[in-house]
Amino acid sequence: MSVEISHSENDQIKQLKFIDLITVIFVLVLVLSNIASSAKIIDWGVNLFSLPLAFDAGTILFPISYIFGDIITEVYGYKRARRIIWIGFLCLIFSAFVFWLIRIMPGEELWLNEVGQAAFDKVLGGMSTGGIVIASLCGYLMGSFSNAIVMALMKVMTKGKWLWMRTIGSTLIGEFADTIVFILVASLTKVFPWSLFWTLTITNYIFKVGIEVLMTPVTYKIVNGLKKTESVDVFDAKTELNPFHLKD
Repeated sequence: MSVEISHSENDQIKQLKFIDLITVIFVLVLVLSNIASSAKIIDWGVNLFSLPLAFDAGTILFPISYIFGDIITEVYGYKRARRIIWIGFLCLIFSAFVFWLIRIMPGEELWLNEVGQAAFDKVLGGMSTGGIVIASLCGYLMGSFSNAIVMALMKVMTKGKWLWMRTIGSTLIGEFADTIVFILVASLTKVFPWSLFWTLTITNYIFKVGIEVLMTPVTYKIVNGLKKTESVDVFDAKTELNPFHLKD
């Protein structure tokens, strides 16, 4: 069970005005970032000790999902965060299925001449083939649950103080797990060349953590606003933190 500052359960359900909207934003950003990761690798021409800081395009969006993950866990608790993480997981599988279906369907003649199946396969084919799908799913689950669990534990340990420490601390762990697993699996399945392994890993990690740090003031405002509006502030003192515990 989780300790929750709120009114009765029925009143609480009526008061949760924004949880659906936050869930939609979380899942939308998650799916779009995976599409972008498959579509393009960006290089701004910046180096770190002769190491090019190139990154997959999904890195621009993906940190937003962690920010919302922090907000969900901080305000609504780990139990709801766990449910939303699994919703995101299922949406990733569904999006992969849709892109696979599109890929195998016959193309119109003009489109084949102007664009071509080969171009589609190179840019978006990764969304429907084993490598990027497996990498995304593995990295997502490892990173999201690491982030949410650390966030929930730190909130109890700090008695709800030092939100900045919890958001940044959980992100350091969650983003590390997500980044290393995603790039490793994507490289093993030949989605990304091994020559870019350290470039993508270091750049993605620095960029994602940096966004979290820069967005801390915004996170504070959203968290405080939601707690006040929703009249809820969950402390997961006794919550079962097993990601596969879905009975609650």
